[in-house]
Amino acid sequence: MRRPIFVMALVVVVVGTALTISFARNRAVTQPTTLKVIEHAVNDRVIDTGKPGDTPGDLLVFTNPIYNATNSTKIGHDQGDCIRISPKAGTWECRWLTFIAGRGAIMVEGAFFDGRDNTIAITGGTMEFRNARGSMKLVARPGGYYFIFQLLP
Repeated sequence: MRRPIFVMALVVVVVGTALTISFARNRAVTQPTTLKVIEHAVNDRVIDTGKPGDTPGDLLVFTNPIYNATNSTKIGHDQGDCIRISPKAGTWECRWLTFIAGRGAIMVEGAFFDGRDNTIAITGGTMEFRNARGSMKLVARPGGYYFIFQLLP
């Protein structure tokens, strides 16, 4: 009676080990990669949460189209939110997903500044980007932003 339990346990261990090795070998991001996309900031909305006007705690929510690096083809969209930290310093704390059609999504989080570019953290992803980490440079451009992802395996 103990033999079938032992065999079943052995099968579970062998299959689990094989799957672990398979996933480790087939990681989505296998080498440092740069991915540049362009966001068209056409659907940003600020929600006043306290006193009228720009005050700490206000929310910025958005879902915008994402284009390829040459700005010629729509390849996805983003969605996210930011909390106003300091109107005087021009700071927000943001998090969002950039969805690339058929490839997956990249999650980022970090500070956004009204008056200057910044680099923020890649905190994860899905599908092709499921093991993504690294950073994303956010560069202002007329009507939106360049997102320059520096993906690390």
